[in-house]
Amino acid sequence: MAGRPLTVTLALAFAAGVAATAIIPPGAAEASPPGGKDVTAELFEWKYDSVARECTQTLGPAGYGYVEVSPATEHIQGDQWWTSYQPVSYNIAGRLGDRSAFKNMIDTCHAAGVKVVADAVINHMSAGSGTGTGGSSYTKYNYPGIYQSQDMDDCTSEVNNYADRFNVQHCELVGLADLDTGETYVRQRLAQYLNDLLSLGVDGFRVDGAKHIASEDIAAIKSQLTNPNVYLKQEVIYGAGEAVQPDEYLSNGDVQEFRYGRDLKRVFTSEKLAYLNNFGEGWGYLPSGQAGVFVDNWDTERNGSTLNYKDGANYTLANVFMLAWPYGAPDVHSGYEFSNNDAGPPNGGTVNACYQDGWKCQHHWPEIQSMVALRNTARGESVTNWWDNGNNAIAFGRGSKAFVAINHESSSLTQTFHTSLPAGGYCNVQNGTPVTVASDGTFTATLGSNTALALHTGARSC
Repeated sequence: MAGRPLTVTLALAFAAGVAATAIIPPGAAEASPPGGKDVTAELFEWKYDSVARECTQTLGPAGYGYVEVSPATEHIQGDQWWTSYQPVSYNIAGRLGDRSAFKNMIDTCHAAGVKVVADAVINHMSAGSGTGTGGSSYTKYNYPGIYQSQDMDDCTSEVNNYADRFNVQHCELVGLADLDTGETYVRQRLAQYLNDLLSLGVDGFRVDGAKHIASEDIAAIKSQLTNPNVYLKQEVIYGAGEAVQPDEYLSNGDVQEFRYGRDLKRVFTSEKLAYLNNFGEGWGYLPSGQAGVFVDNWDTERNGSTLNYKDGANYTLANVFMLAWPYGAPDVHSGYEFSNNDAGPPNGGTVNACYQDGWKCQHHWPEIQSMVALRNTARGESVTNWWDNGNNAIAFGRGSKAFVAINHESSSLTQTFHTSLPAGGYCNVQNGTPVTVASDGTFTATLGSNTALALHTGARSC
């Protein structure tokens, strides 16, 4: 979502979605080649130097296909995280690193087998006036050498009516100068910015605030890119009865499915995991092949619409389920501790080590990280051997490649599970213990309360 002034309430995060795809419909952007890796690590507000190191040390070896990085533009000054979402120029001169650091990150991540998705703020510029993080002077509506007032939408009041398409797509999101993306010059200038990032090796874009840009405007900008089929992940938050709906944007690429994370929170906190047996399109969501899914992101972890790192086992198990379940392509959010919702990143974005200085590194949690390889192994396999106890214990296979069980009950569970796995030894990658599958595909295991078991053919021994 776009950055916001201090006066904006968290509820406005809903004003404003994306990930690599598994099924590519004709004419849509292709996220990765067939058989590719579709899990994205979303390293929120990490400095680019720190991202580069993490690609080498963790993301590549763990099997992450993508890393999503915070916006690479000069922005307003300030310590708050949302200052990154108020650009004042398209120079790579923000707090997270300069052009050299950005290019080095891309090259390093590519060498580790990880593609780079850049968060692109193309709906708006800033609020207020001043000097940006790279030294550029600006006032709202006037960004020397880039945009002037004639390049902005005529509506200068805030977005306040989501039943009105014009209001949503032409007025100002939380008071930020709204670009007139219907204008030829603005489209050309935005394409120039995105092409510059492509020239540095970026593999795709998350389009911030896409709901506030007409789908045809995004299509027109995309058509001017050096790679017009580049992967797009569009932030379009679903709202029942709203004038702008996520499926309008599918012709441009992937769309983030915000209902996914909201519903997982409800199921894991107050309903039954047994209800998840048809989770995804069966719940009325976007087509699986173009849905970007997540347990949380930086907006939703702060506004309370989803689970977050403070939710303990609910959060961990929801991530395990997401990575095991074949709907959509998952983003694993990785941020930092916060008590103040505006607080910016520790150390200005420098991550000296995971689990230090407030960095949560959810992508590195063993229970979550271990599931990335399972997902890659099971890619393309349908759900088999579903089991549940009618309440909060479930299990399911992914063809003959993987099998996962989750015990979200308040007490331990002992169960004989039926699988389609080849017989023999496996390692439960959730805790490193051995499991033997019998010739008939069964095994018996005990799962403690709020734990999971995960087997796949890529981990036959511990």
